[in-house]
Amino acid sequence: MPRTVMLVDDSSTVRMQATHALSAAGFRILEAKDGVEALDKLEALTDDIALIVCDVNMPRMSGIELLEALAARGGARPPILMLTTEGHPHLIQRAKEHGAKGWMVKPFRPELLVAAVCKIAGTGS
Repeated sequence: MPRTVMLVDDSSTVRMQATHALSAAGFRILEAKDGVEALDKLEALTDDIALIVCDVNMPRMSGIELLEALAARGGARPPILMLTTEGHPHLIQRAKEHGAKGWMVKPFRPELLVAAVCKIAGTGS
């Protein structure tokens, strides 16, 4: 059974590219356009999420705000890989303080995204 990755990005192009790369590597993809939609889907979800891949700058709720909301909920949560155009050290530090396990800057190479997801999710693929 394929592992599920939640992909949170307001860019349909990024979601399409990441979905293509990760699906080809055997992952099932659940998409959300922003942090609010991601939280809604996580609340309703019955499947385990192996990893969340999340943008930083999104409308309604940013990726950092999503990290903060997930941390505030407590309990177990999937590891999170930030995939963003941002590379500011203070943002990276803030994300890591709220539980981000990795940070990749867009544009991304598909094979590097797959490698990072496999490493963080512990799939070894």
